[in-house]
Amino acid sequence: MRKFIVNADDFGLTRQVSQGIIDAHREGIVTSTTVLANGAAFDAALSMSLRAPWLSIGVHLNLSEGIPVSPPFKIPSLVDARGRLHLTPARLWAGILKRKVSLSDVEWELRAQIEKVIRAGIAPTHLDGHKHVHVLPGISNIVIRLAQQFGIRKARCPVEEAPSLARLLHYSPGDQTPVIKQYFVGRVVSGFARRFRKELAQARLNCPSHFYGLSETGFLNVQGVQDILSRVPEGTGELMCHPGYLDIDLRRPGTRLLAQREAEFHALTASRIRQLVAHQGIRLISYRGLARSRQAAEAAA
Repeated sequence: MRKFIVNADDFGLTRQVSQGIIDAHREGIVTSTTVLANGAAFDAALSMSLRAPWLSIGVHLNLSEGIPVSPPFKIPSLVDARGRLHLTPARLWAGILKRKVSLSDVEWELRAQIEKVIRAGIAPTHLDGHKHVHVLPGISNIVIRLAQQFGIRKARCPVEEAPSLARLLHYSPGDQTPVIKQYFVGRVVSGFARRFRKELAQARLNCPSHFYGLSETGFLNVQGVQDILSRVPEGTGELMCHPGYLDIDLRRPGTRLLAQREAEFHALTASRIRQLVAHQGIRLISYRGLARSRQAAEAAA
């Protein structure tokens, strides 16, 4: 059987991004989301989620953007002079290697983010990372430890089964330089994620067997979703996506995904996409419906 999770990242980033995610769940194929605990629209997102009880909600662990959940003085190696998170994954990784970024600071902030979500009344079904920081060595160990401590048994593992670069360029119109760059970002992230998958198995935590959407980040459209759905194999897969509506609040954070979020929304709610899911015999599930790993099940028995 082919089971498929469609997870919308960035719930709580802005009110309109959050509304787009809710609408893509109610009108389309989105089944799960991950919330930014430090998102500007965190409270609004939680209110919206009350109208979508079947939407599975996890935590989108963030070390790169916005005001931290922790007091900045508690995590000095992660914040700039204004007390804001600012490290790209590459700078974060370099800082860890050079011991300029404290892993104690990382754990303090990630713990605070998970605790904030739980205090808000949500039992997180899974963890993933904003810009995939959760798979970086050192950080991945912290994420697994926190998952175990909070009883969160599932996480994203972005080992991508990507189409060829030629195929991506074929259905990504416009300037193709960003497409090429994102493709190689996908290869780097997937390399880190292979190590993370082994760590998850050793910790008896579960993740989908297949992952899609990394190379298409910033370019996912109807044709891209069709291509992904056409090659979904047996087992459980996950499509990462970023639907939402564009408004002035979305322009403020400096995210590169602006109008693209509306393109993804239209792709994820298109009637032909819903029909393709049915035609392909794909069963849409959420992270809540993802079975525990065999090792975890045996341990609990």
